[in-house]
Order: sequence, then C-alpha cells, then structure tokens
Amino acid sequence: MAKTPDDVLKMIQDEDVKIVDLKFIDLPGTWQHCSFATNQIDADAFAEGIPFDGSSIRGWKAINESDMLMVPDPSTAFIDPFFKETTLSLTCSIREPRTGEPYGRDPRTIAAKALEYLKGTGIADTAYFGPEAEFFIFDDVRFDQTQNAGYYYLDSVEGNWNTGRNEGPNLGYKPRNKEGYFPVAPTDSMQDIRTEMLLTMGSLGVPIEKHHHEVASGGQAELGVRFLSMVEAADALQIYKYVIKNVARKHGKVATFMPKPIFNDNGTGMHTHQSLWKDGQPLFAGDKYADLSEMALYYIGGLLKHAPAILAFSNPTTNSYKRLVPGFEAPVNLAYSQGNRSASIRIPLSGKSPKAKRLEFRCPDASSNAYIAFAAMLMAGLDGIKNKIDPGEPLDVDIYELSAEELAKVPSTPGSLSEALKALEEDHAFLTEGGVFSEELINVWIEYKLEKEVIPMSLRPHPYEFSLYFDV
Repeated sequence: MAKTPDDVLKMIQDEDVKIVDLKFIDLPGTWQHCSFATNQIDADAFAEGIPFDGSSIRGWKAINESDMLMVPDPSTAFIDPFFKETTLSLTCSIREPRTGEPYGRDPRTIAAKALEYLKGTGIADTAYFGPEAEFFIFDDVRFDQTQNAGYYYLDSVEGNWNTGRNEGPNLGYKPRNKEGYFPVAPTDSMQDIRTEMLLTMGSLGVPIEKHHHEVASGGQAELGVRFLSMVEAADALQIYKYVIKNVARKHGKVATFMPKPIFNDNGTGMHTHQSLWKDGQPLFAGDKYADLSEMALYYIGGLLKHAPAILAFSNPTTNSYKRLVPGFEAPVNLAYSQGNRSASIRIPLSGKSPKAKRLEFRCPDASSNAYIAFAAMLMAGLDGIKNKIDPGEPLDVDIYELSAEELAKVPSTPGSLSEALKALEEDHAFLTEGGVFSEELINVWIEYKLEKEVIPMSLRPHPYEFSLYFDV
C-alpha cells in the first residue's frame, strides 16, 4: 500500500495507470471526483494541491470565491476496480488556495482537527471507530415529485410483499416479516453479491471481517469491517459505500443507505463502535460497570448529554427520524446498557481482552457524513471526560415492561431533524473547543439542512395525507 507521494508515482508507473481520479467529500457527505491524466500528477501535487472550482459543491463557496485546492493523501491510493481503463483513486483534503490553510468546511479536515485536539488534551492519542453500516439491495426503484403528483415505488425479489406475484415462476423463498436475520440460501438470495462486495473492498485495503443478511425484507444487509483510527475509518466507509453501490449496479440491482425506505419494517442504521487508546494501550477497560473504566463511563456521559445535538450530524436527514421510532430495534432511549438494544449506547460482549473493550453508539445512520459525525461523537465524549459527566444508571431492564411513568423518566432521541438542529443550535460549545468546529460551519449546516431539506419537506403533501384527509 502506498505511503508516500513517491510510492504513488511508482504505482502509476508499475500499474500502467492511465487516469488518476481525485475524490473528496462534500458537506452533506457524498464523494465528488475529478479525473486527471497522469502527467498532471507529480510530487508537487501532493504538497501544493491541484486547483478546482468549489462554487458548485454543496454547502461550500460562493461563485465569487470559488477557487480551492485538492490535496491528495498518498495513503489512500487504490486501483479502482470499476473502470475499463486503469484508474488510480486518491482521497483528498481541501485547502484555501491563497493561504494554503485547511478549508474550514472540509469534512476530512474537521475530522483531522478533532484528532489533533484529542492529542492536545493529553487524554489519549488515538480514537478507534468501527461503523456498522446497513443497507438495502433493491431490484427496482422509481420515484418522482411534481407540482401535482408525488410517489415512490421500491421492489425486491426478496420482498415478502411478493409472495403472490406471478414471477414466471415465483419460487416462494421470501424472508417473512422480521425474519431476515441470518437465513441461509435460497431464502437469502444475496450471498454471492455480498461476498463480491466484501472481497472487493478488501482488495482496496479495507480490513474486512464478515457479511450477512439483516432483519428487514427486501435484501437488507450488512458487511463487517474492522475498526480503524477515526479518519481512516471515515475513509474506509466511503470506499464501503462506493463498492456496495457499484457491485449492486454491476448485477443489475441498486443499493441504498437511506435510513427508512420500507414502511413497517426495520430501518438501516450505522452502529458506531468507539474506544480511546494512549501509547498503544486501551483506556476503556476497567473495573466499573460492564468492565468499563471510569474514563469510558465519562465518555458515555458526554455522548448522552450531547446526543440530541450530535444527531443533527449523525442522523442528518428527515428520513432518519422515521427509523428512530419504538418497535423496530431502534435505539430511541438515551441511556446505556450492556445488553439492551433499545438503549442508544450498548457495551458489546468483548471477551477478556482489554483491547476489545469499547462502546457502541447505536443512533447513527449511514446517510451521515462520517467525518463530521465521528468528530462530533469524539468531541462529546471528550467533553464528558474533561467535565466528569455522570452517565447515570444503566438501562438493563426490558424497556417494553416499563410503566408509562417509568418510561417517561428515560430521555429519548429527537423526534425530527428540525428538533435535532434546534438542539445543535442550543448546544455546540463542546464542538468548538480547540477550533475543531467553527461557529460558521455549524451555522451553515443548520441553514443548509433547514433550507434544502426540512422546509421543502414541510411544503409538500405526503401521499398518505390523501388517505387521511381527501374526503374531509
């Protein structure tokens, strides 16, 4: 694997690379790219960057200040498996062209600044993150929104709604409702596709572990990858999503990370495992609850205290909150537990090894920009450690056996994106510590989400409203 600019330049020669594809992440969290002839990439490109127009990138510059620089990270190099001509991919961070300073709205820069802040506190020198991003694989997707019409239509050969469809022939193997977790073939018809996805991302340097069918009908799935340091984990998640979407397309299918595409079935989350280390030693193992350290409990306290604000980044779509509802294994309770999956923070079984001790924040979904979401989680956890925030008692009871009075005492996640954005507006001092997040970035995020998503959604009739109200 390439480590230095010289390694990349040698790779271009050795692999007979024809095109170099420079990728970067926009503010909402989507990879963007521009492809260059190899004669445009030399040692200076890694030091000085390559100019481009940033005015058309969502949430970035105005047209009168559009110039920006892409600075490739040589450690991210891989040969893209999806193009006819040999194409080398590099992930970039973004800089200001006139000052050379990191661009304050570049998500990868924000994540790097969070790690610098972590080291500066002296608390730890490494933050490991392990995201578990679920997704759906569909066979047909159609949607439209016009002035006088709006609809969506999703379909999957595995959909339990298709047991009576004439498929010429219909072979009947459809996962029953809530029974999509771990069935073997032929009920699980996606084994070969998931295997190809997993092995492809493994060939690109992502440390792979497993894959399996998930609970929901309609091809819901998850691929398991090993934890990495925070920026590397976010880089790997971009490869993860890129590979899954392109392998699905290769097989005439489509993959989506939309949190709740199917009504009345489990949604798609991204449980995020986290731990802090210093000098090669884990810091979250100890003799407290669930064999956690006091530091780990304070980190949990910070996550729970700031969770409503964090969700503005980790669950950043209006659709995210259609997943965060009771009854679908959704982590709607702002509490922690070593077993209760309805709690927003779970302490996974990790054996006797202190190195495996970690916590799992279960609220996030993969519609998020991982660089920003991970940075926000880390900053909340550090705030908990610095201020010794008590997480309270764990929620180890069956949530469904609690009385209404008992349940009312358990804080819950925001009910909508607008609520989460309001929480972020009121609670973000923990994010601006050390200049990791700027006030400008937070204001831009809130304004963008309100103007582009929350308000447009509020103005449009929903199809179900016609069932409820057309004959009033």
